[in-house]
Order: sequence, then C-alpha cells, then structure tokens
Amino acid sequence: MKKYFIILIIIFFFQNNLNAAVEDNIIEKLDRIKNITFNFIQTINGKDEKGKCTILYPKKIFCEYEKRNKKILVSNGSSVVIKKGQQFFRYPIESTPFEFLLDKIFLINKIKNSNLKEVEDKYLFFEIKENNNNINIFFSKKNYDLVGWQVEDVYQNLAITYIFNTSINKNIDNKLFKLPENN
Repeated sequence: MKKYFIILIIIFFFQNNLNAAVEDNIIEKLDRIKNITFNFIQTINGKDEKGKCTILYPKKIFCEYEKRNKKILVSNGSSVVIKKGQQFFRYPIESTPFEFLLDKIFLINKIKNSNLKEVEDKYLFFEIKENNNNINIFFSKKNYDLVGWQVEDVYQNLAITYIFNTSINKNIDNKLFKLPENN
C-alpha cells in the first residue's frame, strides 16, 4: 500500500511540474508578442462572422469583418467602437471584455495564477473571472499559440472567437487604431 501511495505522489508532482512547464511556455510565447494579426471566425448565437484583426498591445485592436455591411471594431486603448453600416456604438473599454483580453500583462499575471485546463486533447485554456466578465482564453496544445477566446459580449451573448493565419510582430501603422467617426 505504501508503494502505491509513493507512486501516486510522484505522479502528482510530475503532473504539476508538467503544468508549470506548459504555463511557462505559454507565458513566454505571449510575452514575446508586441502585435498580432490574424483571420478569425466569430460565432455569436449560432451565427458565424469572419474577418481579419490586428491587436497591438496594450489594449488596441482593429477588426474588419467580411460581408457587405462593412462592420468594423476598433479600440484605441480607451474606447471601443463598433460600426456596422450606419449603426455606430461606442463603449468605454472598461465596460467590455477587451479591457482584459487586450492587456497582455494582465493575461500573463492571470495565467500564472490560474488552473490550466484541456479541451479535446488539442487545446489548453485558462478561465478568467474579472469584474463580471467570464473569459476563456485558448492556446494550442501542440505549439502553445493563442488560438482564440470565449466571452460574453455586451449583450450577454456568448461570443466564441477562433483565430488562425497569425502573423506576429509586424510593422503596424498606429493610425489603424484611430476611432471611426459617427456619421
């Protein structure tokens, strides 16, 4: 019986060391990212939208959605604007999950203090609960790349964003993050 107990303790410590190493790899990769450009598929209420985004840390994002309505989402670091045709919505970044998603230092600190979980033996994720925001951030189990996130949007809809075709640390014009005007 004592032998099995010792084996169980060794397995437990080995698993904790593996999780710590995986977390370190994810943090190291995330820490190196100054900006990231990617294609995305976003699913909200069973409807898919596709497009392309650029994130510039901290707290800046520009997303251009496909389709004829020319929807864009922009954050300049303090406000988030969603413009869809003639519709125009502006939010303080603090009232959105982007306050956390676009803050790399916040993410790294949360990852250090979160429990790593696994999905379908392909993805690793961390759950973040902050200021009434529930955020899951997903990474590839194979190479620790960021592959997406799941949040509740401002209308309490579950929004799942899968990212792919990523480019990291390219030259980016800061003008990209200029908020559009309300016509």
